[in-house]
Amino acid sequence: MSNKVYIAVSLDGYIADINGEINWLSMIPMTEELQSEFTNFMDGVDCLVMGRNTFETVKSFGEWPYDKKVFVASSSMKMIPNGYEEKIELLNASALEIVKSLNEKGYKNLYIDGGKTIQNFLKEGLIDELIISTIPIVLGGGRALFAEIPSPATFKLVGSKIISKLIVQTHYQKV
Repeated sequence: MSNKVYIAVSLDGYIADINGEINWLSMIPMTEELQSEFTNFMDGVDCLVMGRNTFETVKSFGEWPYDKKVFVASSSMKMIPNGYEEKIELLNASALEIVKSLNEKGYKNLYIDGGKTIQNFLKEGLIDELIISTIPIVLGGGRALFAEIPSPATFKLVGSKIISKLIVQTHYQKV
């Protein structure tokens, strides 16, 4: 069982700009190598857990990009939007309760996505792997990937590589 993060950040550690936008990510072309990395990652997870803000962002892309079950963790979202009934399931629970519930349903390798969701899982010590792709841009502000946690979370470096001569991807595992 493993709870994994796969996310892109700016050089200064932001996952969204000061307006909450991620359009700066489009500066990186989707190369075959980059797509292959993401596909390989997705092959190793059973489902996705994301927050409402991340769901709204993904929904704005137009075509739904996932063929795996997506669980949206939200206390404010009460109904699944039309057209997404077969794609998502709503969860209103703590990170620990989410992991326990999904593990009991047979989901063992979870892809955790979205700033606040990742932060909540980290606060409860529930992130096992971090795969962080650093994009060569300084945003100067925005939504940080990491926030204050009650105690340090220690990880070991598994590997680091340059992808498509454009980004540095660093892989960490929880100690």
